[in-house]
Amino acid sequence: MKPKIYVAGHSGMVGSAIMRKLVGESANIVTKSHAELDLTKQKEVVEFFHDQKFNQVYLLAGMVGGIYANTTFPAEFIYNNIMIQTNIIDAAFKSGVKRLLFLGSSSAYPKLSEQPIKEESLLTGPLEPTNEAYAIAKISGIKLCESYNRQYGKSHKLHYQSLMPTNLYGPGDHYHPTNSHVVPALIRRIHEAKNGNKKLNIWGSGSAKREFLFVDDLAEACIFTMNLQNKVFEALPAHLNVGYGKDITIKELVESICDVLDFQGEVVYDKSMPEGVQRKALDTSRLNNLGWSASTDIKSGLKKTYTDFLEAYKD
Repeated sequence: MKPKIYVAGHSGMVGSAIMRKLVGESANIVTKSHAELDLTKQKEVVEFFHDQKFNQVYLLAGMVGGIYANTTFPAEFIYNNIMIQTNIIDAAFKSGVKRLLFLGSSSAYPKLSEQPIKEESLLTGPLEPTNEAYAIAKISGIKLCESYNRQYGKSHKLHYQSLMPTNLYGPGDHYHPTNSHVVPALIRRIHEAKNGNKKLNIWGSGSAKREFLFVDDLAEACIFTMNLQNKVFEALPAHLNVGYGKDITIKELVESICDVLDFQGEVVYDKSMPEGVQRKALDTSRLNNLGWSASTDIKSGLKKTYTDFLEAYKD
């Protein structure tokens, strides 16, 4: 029999990508919209898990956003994410779920981590202030999974694993010009600048380097990790990095998007605005050594993402 799977956050960018893959495998999937189930409400979540008896849970639900959203709404970011994570992880354990995958974030690593960042860097230094609330929430989810494994792993045969993805982009993202992540925000702003023959203003100097992972590659990594053999799970650290394996400057990213969108206008970098840490790349050797690696290069991924944008935001 196929395992009964709950995908929390199925309508988000990552959730949609995982759903596409699981549906293709004819998996036994259960989903709930926010209107049907408020994941911040403990009683509702406990009752839902008790009734369903899942074998696997993908914990992807949560509040996400870029620098502007994180600095403007820190209370919502830390409260909503901690409540969702805590309710699902605890309800999963109490209802007998053996395998759970929690989606962490590379923003949980210290601001001045040695590059590329290894899994051991977690909690070794101060966080980046612009997304501290979100990072603390993610750390709590990682440590909650780790604690359940430590206390109940052997007695209950639990495998609650966290993945730490780098900056994501791809179909299903929110293309808000200020509240979304860097790639979708830039795609929308460059598209609008192109159509209006406007000057394009970019926060920061453009020298900061980031690693970008196509969302379908992350979905494959999630499913790959979920289905590892028990003996492999038992030897893994509490969290694993997931990335493309190469970082680029924001200026290079902007140039790539301009090329995909055929934007010929002026680009101005505003050095008075924040741009976060100067470099953030992940050491993905552990997951790569298990047999997974990203396959979508930035140009190919941007073309697919822009196609999705044009479909979602028709002029």
